[in-house]
Amino acid sequence: MEKWSLMTITVLLALTVRWAVSLGSYSGAGKPPMYGDYEAQRHWQEITYNLPIRQWYFNTSDNNLLYWGLDYPPLTAYHSFVCAYIAKLINPDWVALHTSRGYESQPHKLFMRTTVFVADLMVYIPAVILYCFSLKETSAKKKVSTCALCILLYPGLILIDHGHFQYPLSLGLALWAVLCLSHDWDLLGSMAFCLALNYKQMELYHSLPFFCYLLGKCFKKGLKGKGLVLLTKLAGTVLLSFAACWLPFGTDVEQIMQVLRRLFPIDRGLIITDYLFMSFQDKVANIWCSLSVLIKIKNVISPRTQLKLSFAVTFLSLLPACIKLTVQPSLRGFKFALVTCALSFFLFSFQVHEKSILLVAVPVCLLINEIPFMATWFLLVSTFSLLPLLLKDGLLLAYAVTTPAFLAVCLASFSILEKTSAEDLQLKAFSLSLKGYVSWFKSFPRIVRSLFLLSLSLMAVLSVLSAAVPPPPSLPDLFPVAVSVVSCSHFLLFLVYFNVVILWDSKNRGQKKMS
Repeated sequence: MEKWSLMTITVLLALTVRWAVSLGSYSGAGKPPMYGDYEAQRHWQEITYNLPIRQWYFNTSDNNLLYWGLDYPPLTAYHSFVCAYIAKLINPDWVALHTSRGYESQPHKLFMRTTVFVADLMVYIPAVILYCFSLKETSAKKKVSTCALCILLYPGLILIDHGHFQYPLSLGLALWAVLCLSHDWDLLGSMAFCLALNYKQMELYHSLPFFCYLLGKCFKKGLKGKGLVLLTKLAGTVLLSFAACWLPFGTDVEQIMQVLRRLFPIDRGLIITDYLFMSFQDKVANIWCSLSVLIKIKNVISPRTQLKLSFAVTFLSLLPACIKLTVQPSLRGFKFALVTCALSFFLFSFQVHEKSILLVAVPVCLLINEIPFMATWFLLVSTFSLLPLLLKDGLLLAYAVTTPAFLAVCLASFSILEKTSAEDLQLKAFSLSLKGYVSWFKSFPRIVRSLFLLSLSLMAVLSVLSAAVPPPPSLPDLFPVAVSVVSCSHFLLFLVYFNVVILWDSKNRGQKKMS
């Protein structure tokens, strides 16, 4: 009972922070003609409620695809329809066809914020709580609640979901999938991930670790016996899950093809597999945007060559972790592979939005109990990388409050500055493999702490400058570019670190059920 009481307090605190952030501005508030992501979600409710399913993804006189046309999978559309049905009962003007475009009012803002709140409370938060309870090394009451508190107070997700405006459902479903796999409920885990993928196609970032881990389990059981049975069951589960999600569109091949065209921009001369490697638009903290500061890549090579290059680099960067996970499937390796694969996609694909760093950050949250120092550091950098977007949305105050608060909670919960040894960072095996250089690791904790404090100082200074100092007229993007380059530099080092941990992980450690 005491454990659940502490968890209840944790959840209430997390909900309070979310509510406080939701009182602020949102994406595109008062900025016609396109407004922002808030209006996109509202418009999808308008379209799904007023038009038949066969028109949801087609350009018609009632559905102008150039104005926030649906470009997410069917589950997003179904969710929009459910929200629209409730909205219609409260105030029909909120989803009136055509006339509701750009609708803004306090009651409607309360309704929209509530829908995110409910999604968080029903899907994401329960998955976090159950995940923390399932961790073997957090059996103590305090550790379970503090682990959950740190994950639930991660500012990046709060600021994007409850500030900028976005639903946490795809990430929540992916987390449920991880939770199911941790209990060897492979079929349920596969179904949950299929639902996540059918809610938002960017969950493809996590698809390779899921595939490699489950395929590795099948290999381990033997493809002539139990492994083949499991593989068959998994294939059937995936097919049935997709069939259920796409059933309303399955009566017409053209319907399916049109949905796919909306999800993947093949009408712009790109094949489906190139979707993850599109040209970036904003100052995203990936390698291509950072390199463009020095070299205008678009002026040097053609777009098609850029796509091939980004595909090759991305594939090569995620290959080692995927091979290791397939050959030695373990839950620990699976969680680390979720991080490295998503981070590889973020860094080396031609990414369109900085929000995709959340696809890396949520798997990192799952490791906060195991490597609290590095996880906290990464989560702080990921939030910092969102700063240009947050400033655009008027979320500076929320950022300035939630980020230091998150750091304070992690410091109090895990004493992260005391956990910087090679063993604490899961680098002991790597340090031993260096043989003659092992002595260097004696000063490793002090070096790491110094780098961490330097990193925090740099991020704090850039945050203040971005918010308070106007850039020179000749360099209007100075601060967003600086944030992008600094964040990208951090992410590259994190990618190396996570890969080192995976590749030097001993087989015996990897076989632990949960880390």
